Amino acid sequence: MCPITKEQINILVVDDEVSIINFIKMGLEAEGYKVYEAYDGNEAIDLAQKINPHIVILDVMLPGMDGYEVCTRIKKLIKTSIIMLTAKDEVDDLVKGLDIGADDYMSKPFSFKELLARINARVRNSFPELSEVINIGDFKVDDGAHEITYKDKLLDLPPTQYNLLRFLLVNNGLVLSKSQILEKVWGYDFSGDENIVEVYIRYLRDKIEDKEHNIIKTVRGVGYKVVV
Repeated sequence: MCPITKEQINILVVDDEVSIINFIKMGLEAEGYKVYEAYDGNEAIDLAQKINPHIVILDVMLPGMDGYEVCTRIKKLIKTSIIMLTAKDEVDDLVKGLDIGADDYMSKPFSFKELLARINARVRNSFPELSEVINIGDFKVDDGAHEITYKDKLLDLPPTQYNLLRFLLVNNGLVLSKSQILEKVWGYDFSGDENIVEVYIRYLRDKIEDKEHNIIKTVRGVGYKVVV
């Protein structure tokens, strides 16, 4: 099977505001992505089944069926990454979105630069074959060598620490819950204590000398995110 290219990645934008869709679509098409649009929940679900998008940008406040319900239905039908958009900025809304299967959450108004960074993070996470060496801030992730360097210093990382740091880095700026981390790093069948995530986060902070938690941040009540 040939590796996927950026131009083959389909993105579905769902919002009832034409100006928002045009703003996102114009920017993403300039980046080389193929963009589709839907203006309500039913249209989004029908189109998602037809085009099988790699990423869905989904507004919460839709006429009729809200974005939470649309997210739940799409996740049951296809495998995709969903970034939810909302005018709200409350932890409860963020937790609800993640609990029903959303992969990320952004509050309006937002900059296109921030949205693009989050989309690229989802692409890197889902399609690592697009680039074997990934530069993220002061970090360089070399999947071929299974190595991560920070400020040109090679980090001594056992396999689980490597996988955890890599997962955090390719999702730079995104909030990751403990359950998401456990599933991606330890496997969906992991049956141990989820507090193991906290232990390994401490290991990583020590390795990169992140005493003030400026790089690996704790999002109270939700999980962790890397900001580089």
